Amino acid sequence: MSETRQITIGETVDGSTVTVPVVELLTGRGFVTGKSGSGKSNTASVVAEELLEAGYPLLVVDTDGEYYGLKEEYELLHAGADEECDIQIAPEHAERMAHLALEENVPIILDVSGYLDEDVANELILETTKHLFAKEKKLKKPFLLVVEEVHEYIPEGGGMDETGKMLIKVGKRGRKHGLGIMGISQRPADVKKDFITQANWLVWHRLTWENDTKVVGRILGSEYENRITDLDAGQAFMMSDWAEADIRTIQFRRKRTFDAGATPGLDDFERPELKSVSDALVEDLSDITEEKAERENRIIELENELEKKEQKISTLEDELERARDISSAAEQMADAIAGNTGIETPGEQTTLDDAAAVDDDKPDEEKTNAEIEAERNELRKRVRELEGELERLESRNETLREENAELHEDGEEADIVQDQRDRIAFLEMALEQLQRRFSEPSSSSDSTAGSDEFDDVVELVHADPVEGRVEDAIHEAECNETYTWDTIAVLGEKAPMTVAQVEPLVDTDGQRIQSALTELRKRDVVRRDEKGRYELDRGSMERLVADHRERERMAAVKEKTRNP
Repeated sequence: MSETRQITIGETVDGSTVTVPVVELLTGRGFVTGKSGSGKSNTASVVAEELLEAGYPLLVVDTDGEYYGLKEEYELLHAGADEECDIQIAPEHAERMAHLALEENVPIILDVSGYLDEDVANELILETTKHLFAKEKKLKKPFLLVVEEVHEYIPEGGGMDETGKMLIKVGKRGRKHGLGIMGISQRPADVKKDFITQANWLVWHRLTWENDTKVVGRILGSEYENRITDLDAGQAFMMSDWAEADIRTIQFRRKRTFDAGATPGLDDFERPELKSVSDALVEDLSDITEEKAERENRIIELENELEKKEQKISTLEDELERARDISSAAEQMADAIAGNTGIETPGEQTTLDDAAAVDDDKPDEEKTNAEIEAERNELRKRVRELEGELERLESRNETLREENAELHEDGEEADIVQDQRDRIAFLEMALEQLQRRFSEPSSSSDSTAGSDEFDDVVELVHADPVEGRVEDAIHEAECNETYTWDTIAVLGEKAPMTVAQVEPLVDTDGQRIQSALTELRKRDVVRRDEKGRYELDRGSMERLVADHRERERMAAVKEKTRNP
């Protein structure tokens, strides 16, 4: 990062150069205002240009798509909803945005002008600001958050939502952590006065509406209230904690980069060539979008699985009711024989046929009371077993419903989806065991085979079906088989590691390694932590092996049942 301590933003009316201290600018609370066309957005762009020129990153919340012109000279990540952006993002990208800005020094334009749903845009701003604030509490790194049309988020008249409260929190407490904020608005009368009065640097461009000029009078004095309406474009009154003069009249310089916010005219409009960010950075952010799509597809699959399980439960409930009827018929038959009443109870003739089905074809008249009682006890035992299995099955199904709801709400993609897979596998196994037990009550269920222990995690990669997933990843990645297996071997020995740390140990470039890791991560062979480091996902692979062996075991049981 640059050692620049001062940046130049313009000159005074007498021609003196105006500079401002970088640290005060980055960590302070600024407010820039002026009517449309007065130069306020130009001033914000000048501040951004000077900070970028000096090597300091920042994040701009762009409400009108005006700031992408900065990419004419600087490498910024332009993120938003439009196709013209470098990457289309949603609220789930917020933490990654904060990480890139603070920990990887990537300047960001958070362009919210293209979101048709304002709630999505607000949530994106809220979550990004939250993560900036949380990370700055640990990093304490000078950083500036620029917010256009700040009156939309922190209005004077009330109705402030969670986004506005978070921006106020940054204004009040961000400075001690290193997080500064610069709010921009053309209507100072509509901005919450707590935000304006707490600012330690303010820039007032031309204002003409009476309510706005009155705000100038209350803060700067009546002299400036009268003069504010006559300022030229680019001129402003500036007051700050660091200047010797209380208030200075400044002519801000014209910004150097393309003016994307200029009012369209009749002249030909030509968009300049803009600098682009690295493909690896965009690919990393695209992973988050792809994971969200996969999670949504998995939710649909889970809901379909739930419907199937509920249908199976309904079938089992019918079978359980039939078993109870058989038990009841057996009891009636035993009571009739034991009492020798000769009375036939209503419906007895129809249920005795079912009761006889559980016997070994021995005629009723040849059975002793003891034999009938034994049969009745056996039926009762079967009913209790069925009831117990059904209760456990319904409990598991309810757990599946709850965790499916959590998947909708929390977005904990990888861990929750894997847990859903485990529970679905258990549910399917329980259903098959219950059906076998109902059809073969005397047989005992097999125990679930556990997965073997692997001393070496790389050895685990070569087990079925993990090795097949690695081969699929190689097929899809821009990395050949040799380099992919070399990467796996390096991770097995030295993980966790970033791509940059892996690259010197594998005889290929970082782009191919990144491609291989991305494909392996999609297939649950590797995982990545919040610091961008990769390691072999032992837990996930062991579950894959265990599930594979359990499916093989169940298939063998089915085959044995079909061919005893």
